[in-house]
Amino acid sequence: MLLSHKNFRPGNYHKLNPKLESDIVIHGLLLWASMGFLMPMGILAAKMSGREENRLRGRGLFYVHVILQVVAVLVATAGAILSIKTFENSFNNYHQRIGLALYVAIWIQAIIGLSRPHRGTKKRTTWYFAHWILGTTISLLGIINIYSGIMAYHDKTSKRTWLWTVLFTAQVVLIAFLYLIIDKWDYLWKQGRPRSNRSSDQLPVISASDQALIVPGENQKQLMLLEPCGKRNALKNLFDS
Repeated sequence: MLLSHKNFRPGNYHKLNPKLESDIVIHGLLLWASMGFLMPMGILAAKMSGREENRLRGRGLFYVHVILQVVAVLVATAGAILSIKTFENSFNNYHQRIGLALYVAIWIQAIIGLSRPHRGTKKRTTWYFAHWILGTTISLLGIINIYSGIMAYHDKTSKRTWLWTVLFTAQVVLIAFLYLIIDKWDYLWKQGRPRSNRSSDQLPVISASDQALIVPGENQKQLMLLEPCGKRNALKNLFDS
C-alpha cells in the first residue's frame, strides 16, 4: 500500500471518497495475498522440498515453490500498478519507501531465481546465499509493510482495523511455527512410534559405497560389512565376530 499522509489532518476523513477507499482496500488485499500469503507458502514449500527424501515429491514441492513465487510477483506488480495510477505517491513516509524497495527487490529476486546455476558448480554457493538472504529480507519487510499499511488505512479512514491486525498476527505466528517444525517433523513423528519400530529405523542401510569382506569359515563363508570409518571402526566391526 502506498498512501500519502502529506495532507492528512484529524477530522478530514470525509475527504476520502468511496472509490479511493475501495482502491485502497484492493491494493491492501493484493499486497497481503502476495507478500503475506503466497510468498511465505512458497518458502515453506522450498524448505519441505529440501528435506524430502523422495526425489519425485521433492521435485514436485520445488515446482510448487516456483509457481507460488511467480504468482506472488505478478500479484504484487498489480498492486504496485494500482498504487502508481491511483494514489498520491510522495514517498514521505516509511510505508511508501519500504513498498518501493520491495517492488524492486521482488523482481531482482525473480531474476536471481530464474538464473539458478546447476548444483555442483562454483557459482551455486554464491547464488544460494544471495537468493536466501534476499528472500528472507523481502519476507520480513513485507510483513512489516503490511502492518504499516493497516495503520495507514486506519489513519486515513478512522475505521477499526484491530481485527485485521489480530488475524494477520495469528497468520504470521502460524507460518513461523510451521517453518520451525519442519526441521523437527521427523523427530516428532518417531516419538509416537513403538520403540521396536524406532530402533529398526536406526539399522545401517547397505549402499553401493559400503565395502564387504568375505571371511572363510570352517564350513561356510561369512560376509562381513565394513562400515565407513566416520561412523565406526572397520577393524572393530571385523573382530566383533
